[in-house]
Amino acid sequence: MTTQVKFSPYLVFSRQEWAKLRADTPLTLTEAEVRTLRGLNERIQIDEVVEIYLPVARLLNLYVENTYDLFLETQKFLGRNGTKVPFIIGMGGSVAVGKSTMARILQALLSRAPGHPHVALLPTDGFLFSNSVLEREGLMSRKGFPESYDVSMLLRFMHDVKSGKRHVRAPIYSHLSYDVLGTEWISIDQPDILIVEGLNVLQPAKHSRDGKSIPFVSDYFDFSIYLDADEHMLKDWYIERFFRLRETAFRDPRSYFHRYSTFSDEETRAVAIKLWDTINLVNLRENILPTRQRADLILTKGPDHRIHEVQLRRL
Repeated sequence: MTTQVKFSPYLVFSRQEWAKLRADTPLTLTEAEVRTLRGLNERIQIDEVVEIYLPVARLLNLYVENTYDLFLETQKFLGRNGTKVPFIIGMGGSVAVGKSTMARILQALLSRAPGHPHVALLPTDGFLFSNSVLEREGLMSRKGFPESYDVSMLLRFMHDVKSGKRHVRAPIYSHLSYDVLGTEWISIDQPDILIVEGLNVLQPAKHSRDGKSIPFVSDYFDFSIYLDADEHMLKDWYIERFFRLRETAFRDPRSYFHRYSTFSDEETRAVAIKLWDTINLVNLRENILPTRQRADLILTKGPDHRIHEVQLRRL
C-alpha cells in the first residue's frame, strides 16, 4: 500500500485567520476614498480593506524594509555604493477579477505607510502592440494573449527601472479607443515601490537548451500576487461589467465599442458571452491560470467579490 501525502508550498488562511494578521496596522483610507478607487462592477467595502488589504500591506511593508536592508548589506559586501532600486510587486489574474482595483488600493495604503514611500502603479496594457500592428499580424482576436504584447519594450522598461534609471517611460493604453496612445507616456522616476499589474505578468520565460533563455517580466519582481476566482464567477462578472459599460463608456461616440451602446439586453449578453468564451476564457486557461502557482500570495475571491481564502508561499 502507498500513502498519498498532499504537499503544498503555501500556508493557507481563512478570511478570519488572515484578518487577525493586521495587528496594529492603522486604517488610512476612508469609505469615500475606497469608493473612488474601486472598479466599475467592484463592491469592495471598508471591511474588505480592514480584513484583507491591511494585512497584505503590513506584509508587503515587511518585505520592502527587509529587502532594502539586504540591498545595503549586499552593497557593503561588494564594496559598492549602488543606487537604491524600486521594490517591484507583480500582480496577475484574469480579466474582470478586480486586479486594477486591488492595485489602486494597495498603492494608496503603501504610500501612507511610515515614511510615506513613493509608490507608482503601472498597468501593462500600454505594452500591447497597437491595433494597426495587431490587425496586420492577424492578432486582434488574440489581444491580451502573450503574443499581443511588445515584450522587448516591456523587458527594456523593467531592466531600466530595476537598474535605478530615472524617468523611464512607459506607453499609455486607452480603454476608450481600445488602443495604445502613441503620443502619451507615463514616467516612472525611481519610486520606492512599483506595482506592475496585468494579465500575463507572472509568466516565465521559455527556456532554451543552451541555458541562455530570455528573461521575462516576472524575473524582475520582488514579490508577486495572483488574484483568483472560479471560471463561472469570472464569466458572470465579465458579463455584468459589459452591461455596465454599455450604459457608460460605450455611449461615448469615441469609444471603440460605441456600436454596442444601442444593443438590446439579449444582444448585449450574446456579445459578452461570445467575447468571454472565444477570447478571455481561452487566454485564462492557456496562459493566465497556469501562472497562479508562481505567485508569492494567492488571494481567492468568492461570489460576492470578497476574498475568502489567502495562500502565502512558505519561506
